[in-house]
Amino acid sequence: MDKKPRHFISILQALLVTFLWSTSFIIIKLALVEIPPITFAGLRYFLAFFCFLPFIFIKRKYLDEIKQLNVLQWKNLFFLGVVFYTFTQGAQFLGLSLLPSVTVSLILNFTPIVVAVMGIFLLKENPNKLQWIGVFLFLAGVLTYFLPISLLTNEIVGLAVMSVGVLANAASAVVGRYIYRKKDISPFVVTFISMGIGAIILLTLGLTANGFPTISAKNWLFLIWLAVINTAFAFTLWNLTLRTLNAMESSIINGTMLIQIAVLAWLFLGETITLQESLGMLIAALGAVLVQLKRK
Repeated sequence: MDKKPRHFISILQALLVTFLWSTSFIIIKLALVEIPPITFAGLRYFLAFFCFLPFIFIKRKYLDEIKQLNVLQWKNLFFLGVVFYTFTQGAQFLGLSLLPSVTVSLILNFTPIVVAVMGIFLLKENPNKLQWIGVFLFLAGVLTYFLPISLLTNEIVGLAVMSVGVLANAASAVVGRYIYRKKDISPFVVTFISMGIGAIILLTLGLTANGFPTISAKNWLFLIWLAVINTAFAFTLWNLTLRTLNAMESSIINGTMLIQIAVLAWLFLGETITLQESLGMLIAALGAVLVQLKRK
């Protein structure tokens, strides 16, 4: 296939992935009425983990690779599983139970800012001028979105939970980049093991605290869709697009999620957005994209 058609197809595939990821926020909000957030997160990623399991046995090389992992590699994968799945995803589900989906999405966009700062000290990656402009734009967008600040008690708790989620998400990005930079573990094995570890911890915590919930047929369908389509399929397709799209293109496409979630939340959840909030989101989205432009 020629480069131009392949490139265009990759853009469409990446947009499809961001749309699927955006719908996750809506599906989670709808199902949280019945399923406790930590249990919900654990079930989603545990089912997704099982979707990857057959490939471990079909492709012998993955099983052989897992058997050859050393203690340090297992420690890194365990830490990645805890910070990216147990803390980040757990916080996201908890946040969605306390805050509007658009607010959760906006707060998660803080991650590139925190990663950029962490990268200075941990990875010796210094942001360029364009990225620093992105940082200030993002902060200006967030202030535009939230001012004047008037929060209810559950919203304050939600913001605190999401703050932990952002720090965990940023830490997982730094740890993930450290693991991938070494190139001694394949991306599939990294995802499979870290997801399995994080999901088991989440599910154990959720079931211990709340027991196994009564889940309707509709919410089981939501869970299966989230695990199979929005997680296993979407992550695989996104990684495939990274072979063709450069960092700037991926960042811009990923940045559209903030707008997609806002539209979907308005259509399906009745979450209204003021003109000021819309302006703040657009400024923040532009800033988040600029911060990510240096990423490989």
